[in-house]
Amino acid sequence: MELSENLVKRRNQSIEEDFDDLDSNCLTLTEEILLLGLKEREGFVSFWNDSISLALRGCMLVDLELMGKIVMEPVSFKKKTFKARKVIVKDDGVIGNVILDEALKHIKNADPPENVEKWITYLNGDTWNPIKLKYFIRNVRERLSKLLVEKGVLTMLKKNYLFFDMMLYPLLDEKVKASIVKKIQVSLTSGWSSDISGFKKSDLALCVLASAGDVFENALHSLSESDYDTAQARIELLTSMNFEKEDKRGLHTNSIMWAVFETMFNKL
Repeated sequence: MELSENLVKRRNQSIEEDFDDLDSNCLTLTEEILLLGLKEREGFVSFWNDSISLALRGCMLVDLELMGKIVMEPVSFKKKTFKARKVIVKDDGVIGNVILDEALKHIKNADPPENVEKWITYLNGDTWNPIKLKYFIRNVRERLSKLLVEKGVLTMLKKNYLFFDMMLYPLLDEKVKASIVKKIQVSLTSGWSSDISGFKKSDLALCVLASAGDVFENALHSLSESDYDTAQARIELLTSMNFEKEDKRGLHTNSIMWAVFETMFNKL
């Protein structure tokens, strides 16, 4: 009985820490991943990066879970796997972030509910089903960039090319991006915890989804050779975990996050 009470206390403490961490950071995970992929002077994400779009949709789901807006169906005899458990809305209150509010609205209105893999696919527009195309969130990179302009992190300028104009979003506040880079570096070097439960969930998600979005390398440039090798080895460890097992070990408090990881690296 005492052991059970301790597990509940640890679970509640973990949830509170994640909320506190989210409140203290003016950026969402989705915005952090975009910033990592942004070319600071040029003001755009590499056209060759095909992975970041899917990762950003995964970030939206993790953001909503950390905010207490969505959860996954409870585990039951017939619903044990990520694929079998659907995403449901816990709190449909307005967030004030246009992209996350749009994603939340789609999840709320979906009938029947869908699992995490389906939501990542639909939010990214990767479906031939015309009925599901209404869930596609368009122009995510540009809209995220505009949100970061409003927060004073990026600036905005129009560049004229021969046949078209292009909006660019160069980095304005270098300290903000530097703090994101440092968070990844510390998490995987001096702040490393061999016990995954010791990670703040927002930091864990940042590291894993930076790898999924092919922007992880951008956070390692300033590391020494030995720290670089250490960080690479540890991100390999994180991305090859048994995510279903980790979800069970964590008492299913962050099932959506683990299911997002599973979708990114193993597919459901």
